[in-house]
Amino acid sequence: MKMKETLQLGKTSFPMRGNLPVREMEWQKDWAEADVYEQRQKLNETKPTFILHDGPPYANGNIHIGHALNKISKDIIIRYKSMSGFRSPYVPGWDTHGLPIEQALTNKGVKRKEMSVAEFRKLCEQYAWEQINKQREDFKRLGVAGEWDHPYVTLTPDYEEAQIRVFGKMAEKGYIYKGLKPIYWSPSSESALAEAEIEYKDVKSPSIYVAFKIVDGKGLIDEATSLVIWTTTPWTIPSNLGIAVHPEYEYAVVVADGKKYVLAKELVETVAEEIGWKQVEVISELKGKDMEFMTAQHPLYDRTSLVILGDHVTLDAGTGLVHTAPGHGDDDYIIGQKYKLGVLSPIDDRGCFTDEAPGLEGVFYDKGNKIITDMLEEKGALLSLSFFMHSYPHDWRTKKPVIFRATPQWFASIDKVREDILNAVEGVEWVQKWGMQRLYNMVRDRGDWVISRQRAWGVPLPIFYGENGEPIITPETIDHVAKLFGEYGSNIWFEREAKDLLPKGFVHPSSPNNSFTKETDIMDVWFDSGSSHEAVLKGRANLSFPADMYLEGSDQYRGWFNSSITTSVAINGVAPYKTVLSQGMVLDGEGRKMSKSIGNTMSPDKVTKQMGADIIRLWVSSVDTQADVRVSDDILKQVSEVYRKIRNTMRFLLANTSDFQPAEHTVEFSDLRSVDKYMLIRLNQLVEKVEKNYDKYEFSAIYQLINNFCTVDLSQFYLDFAKDVVYIEAEDAYERRAMQTVFYEVVVKMAKLLTPILPHTAEEIWAHLSEEEVYVQLAEMPQVEEYENESELLDMWGAFMDIRQDVQKALEEARNEKKIGKSFEAKLTLYPTEQTKDLFVSLNSNIGQLLIVSELEIAGDKKEAPETALQFDSLAIVVEHAHGETCERCRAIKEDVGVNKSAPTLCARCAAIVSENYPEALVTETD
Repeated sequence: MKMKETLQLGKTSFPMRGNLPVREMEWQKDWAEADVYEQRQKLNETKPTFILHDGPPYANGNIHIGHALNKISKDIIIRYKSMSGFRSPYVPGWDTHGLPIEQALTNKGVKRKEMSVAEFRKLCEQYAWEQINKQREDFKRLGVAGEWDHPYVTLTPDYEEAQIRVFGKMAEKGYIYKGLKPIYWSPSSESALAEAEIEYKDVKSPSIYVAFKIVDGKGLIDEATSLVIWTTTPWTIPSNLGIAVHPEYEYAVVVADGKKYVLAKELVETVAEEIGWKQVEVISELKGKDMEFMTAQHPLYDRTSLVILGDHVTLDAGTGLVHTAPGHGDDDYIIGQKYKLGVLSPIDDRGCFTDEAPGLEGVFYDKGNKIITDMLEEKGALLSLSFFMHSYPHDWRTKKPVIFRATPQWFASIDKVREDILNAVEGVEWVQKWGMQRLYNMVRDRGDWVISRQRAWGVPLPIFYGENGEPIITPETIDHVAKLFGEYGSNIWFEREAKDLLPKGFVHPSSPNNSFTKETDIMDVWFDSGSSHEAVLKGRANLSFPADMYLEGSDQYRGWFNSSITTSVAINGVAPYKTVLSQGMVLDGEGRKMSKSIGNTMSPDKVTKQMGADIIRLWVSSVDTQADVRVSDDILKQVSEVYRKIRNTMRFLLANTSDFQPAEHTVEFSDLRSVDKYMLIRLNQLVEKVEKNYDKYEFSAIYQLINNFCTVDLSQFYLDFAKDVVYIEAEDAYERRAMQTVFYEVVVKMAKLLTPILPHTAEEIWAHLSEEEVYVQLAEMPQVEEYENESELLDMWGAFMDIRQDVQKALEEARNEKKIGKSFEAKLTLYPTEQTKDLFVSLNSNIGQLLIVSELEIAGDKKEAPETALQFDSLAIVVEHAHGETCERCRAIKEDVGVNKSAPTLCARCAAIVSENYPEALVTETD
């Protein structure tokens, strides 16, 4: 028998390399065949629920790294909750209606105008399902567990039926109305947009000062005087119906270069400089309220503009007199209603002027800027023209500018439920405390919600019209349409005439001849996804309302968080979520927004093929997802190193417990050595801290805790000196079985703690353990233990770790001086203080073994240390090369090597172990 065979060198089939791209898919196939997700649901069916409701990603194209961040974060939470005493099913969803799919089909060459709306919508639906199937496989490949065969999709008949009922309940309460109001209009999409569909970009705009000549100055201002307004949208001048002043501001009548003008007194100098007036003199003053109901001549057309009072007027910019076009601005509309100015919006769906703006018919509004400034100059009304860069709203899909334009639209009243929504916002638990204020301010400041869209692909507004044009929305019609959609899908709206969509025998006073028409607009897609609390949370038996959590990107404060709470409060009186957690955006390694045009996007599919899904999942846990996060190849390589550390640590533990049977070999805590107890207590602290951070959704803290435990507690300490025990001692030696007890406990608990983040790797670890559950996903999270003398042991070993650090410094210095190579070549002579000497006694451990040196001598008091000793607070240290020869078996340098004549190459310790357990390996006299 060779001497090497007397060592307990660990063996395991758990490979050093994860080969994740291949092995993960094998595990996923195994999970699917064993229906592990359903097994977990069955185990949890009587437990309290925790429902994380999925915000539906849009079904268009393969997933990006932001999708991966979001879905993996949800999966981590749900896996943890499922292993922690909760019934936590996960129903993934998809948002499917809207412009992007229409555009995608157009880009593929579909000729929309050559087919019926119903035919076009069928192509949209087909395309949406193709995208869903693509994304479903992408999400499953990331190891996200859920009801993938039964997701919720906003285009399915059951969902559309629920959405119609939400609309109907809101209409019944008087929250739905039709009005002519200025709203965001996208000429490039030819559709109204919600605030959530707006993004801002810097553009170059004209800045003009315009003179409106007084017609009636109420005896306070003569007709030779002009009111001065300022605007950055010259194209809205044809729509001007009024000029707003602040009732409390002081206004000055000035003579500037021989002409008389009126503007806010405080802005005279600024405006004079902007316009270029040389000589300016204030000749009189008056209050804004004194100017109410004066009139001025429109600079282009034969009509007057009324001077009105408005608190929205400020002195931040302009002249203190605000050009008012009720058809093109929210404040303008509100004050225009008060003064009965009417609404003029001479712009069509494509953004071109109509014949209501003489001289501009057919001109695109943006090109109208130049024509209108030329017309103003020709009339002598243009006082100044310049250009400046500023932030301007754009359509977030077409990326082109939008305008404020008054068109007949359907609205959901925010005013009527605003206070209820605000109260509901305050009642939600916001993981980021600022989230409450952010949504609160948005709800407080938002206007009524434009819910109609002039598109084809979406859920139709279930509204009929009588012969006199009166809209018909009754509980009877809503219920009938909802049932039709539930049975046939919403395409039936475009396949049947109005009379065939109404209940049999339906009559209405607005239609004496029983002739009806139907609305052709569809609902805003945010109404679609914002109805998911009814269609999904209330619509599925295994879910519950309200959800325990909504988790989405921070852009959803203006999107899904907003639309969901609006519809839910409107019909249920409560928020649809108890807790909201938002995440930042994913940026590249340099902190730039990811963009195809820059070429800095990252495909999760590519990463999983090269590195594996568990690397993406570990990256998700490594970053503070509550803020913007960065990702790059270099960052993922760094994460891979941490993964490798975790994996190799687990491999070492598995290799050195391959002969350990828990039921047979476990050493009770009370019988363990002090150092083993210390490690179990450190493991217990890890369990407690990790689970607390799971509860707080702080994954990056978990990443740091586990990495630190593997690196510092295990690799740099416990496993470092463990080799001298688990390799060297006899198989059944008490010290070896004690350490194996700790090893096994660490692997079991670490596998469980890692499962939410690294399900594939945790499952691979679990397969090498002797546990009752076939899959780690079916196990429960480890319990926090209560150990006797816990704080005493922690204090004692904490003090030892400080001393160990001092020893390592001394050994490093000896290495630098070439006294030793490895620490195992060293002899340490320690001169401790009385307190440290007592500590060594209470540790009741082989101190030399713990410090990984071949020879240790505890000499006299610290005061007696020679001058050559290195001085530290608690001891002095002398390092020299150990005396003796190297033991063939344990590799320690010992003076007792060869003392046992039958084992001339072994130290006394190894000779005793071998002679008792492996005598056939010893040299005999005849040899």
